[in-house]
Amino acid sequence: MRVFFTRFFLDNWHRKAVAFLLGTIIWLTINHSLTTTKTLSSVPVRIINLPEGMTIEGMQSNQRLSKKLDLILIGNINMLDTLNASDIEVVIDASHKTGQWEAIISKKNLLSLNTELDIAKGISKVYHPNIPLKMTKLVTETIPVTITRPIGESPRGYQFLDIWPYQTPLTITGPEDVIRRLRAKEQKITFNLNDISKTQLDQIVSAGKSSSKDHVVSFLVPQQWKQIHIPLLSDSPLLLDDTPNEPILINFLRCDLLPLDSSVLISLFYLPEYSAIYNPSSLHILANDLIGENHGLFTIKIPLYAQGVDRLFTQIIKNRILISITPLPLAQTHALDWEILFINPTRLEEEYVSTLMSDDSDEHTQTMNPRMKEEYLRNRFRSYMNRFRLYTAEGKKFSLTAKVNNSSIDIRQSGE
Repeated sequence: MRVFFTRFFLDNWHRKAVAFLLGTIIWLTINHSLTTTKTLSSVPVRIINLPEGMTIEGMQSNQRLSKKLDLILIGNINMLDTLNASDIEVVIDASHKTGQWEAIISKKNLLSLNTELDIAKGISKVYHPNIPLKMTKLVTETIPVTITRPIGESPRGYQFLDIWPYQTPLTITGPEDVIRRLRAKEQKITFNLNDISKTQLDQIVSAGKSSSKDHVVSFLVPQQWKQIHIPLLSDSPLLLDDTPNEPILINFLRCDLLPLDSSVLISLFYLPEYSAIYNPSSLHILANDLIGENHGLFTIKIPLYAQGVDRLFTQIIKNRILISITPLPLAQTHALDWEILFINPTRLEEEYVSTLMSDDSDEHTQTMNPRMKEEYLRNRFRSYMNRFRLYTAEGKKFSLTAKVNNSSIDIRQSGE
């Protein structure tokens, strides 16, 4: 065996070396001369040398067009086999261009983004229809972004209250017509309550940053949340304007039962169309274990609580709550309608707003514009009135069942 290999490699080795060298040269020559055709999809397009103050319609902040191209390439088979759309980009020179024009795509427009690929030698031809482009003014404008009601669930032990502000500014730069379309269409951003933990809110409470007067816990939206996607301008998200004097707050209420510490009045509301049947002389409330009577005034005898509002609200409205029952003929209903009313709600709102306008304990609202702060507090008060419910000491919603019994209204707590 040793003799065989010695003769194989050493006998006539000069001729064998020359043959091996010629074979290698022939193989390399043929290999590099083999060509193929390949289609690359979604190749990015970048515009360079734009005149000052101008841009291309559809161009994003990174100088790339929002629209990508499909290219047909002819070139070396080895290189095209490894070439991807992310390895190259089309570069179009916009110098000396005006108005609307067409860009011709050729091999010269290709730029390699992969340092290991020499596309100048590997690609021989490029096929793509001419690209219509339009030069337009580059403008910068600040547009409002609406902050919508967040998605997700509040952390356990807390209830979502509101967000402030309702809108926040965003400064954008881009083609004039794109900016015009964005300005005409409402831009929105939505936060997710699932991204806020109970621990974070508990820490705010323990740090004394939530006022015991208003019972509200304010979560300061972090900077990394303030990103909005606008594909017409950029592939990457845009950051909302920094507004240190008006931070974005997601406000929560602690889910505590707040005692009203006052008896809730209850009365009858007589409809004029049924006055012949039901009127103050023919129908009255019947006192029982639930309903008490004092000097002709009827009240709920059991302690009642509120939830989903703040402590100041309950202090202001506790003596101005009225449960109103509307008697109707039994032919129409067996259980009478009832509702919770606030006596003189306008005055109650003024008292609530004026109290908090003069309160400097909340560091977040101190920097608010007074007019906007007042609007915010009024909206909060009205939201409280709309959502207001009465609860029992067990945390169950308080509900009544009222029925006409001869000349009296028998009122019971639902479930009894």
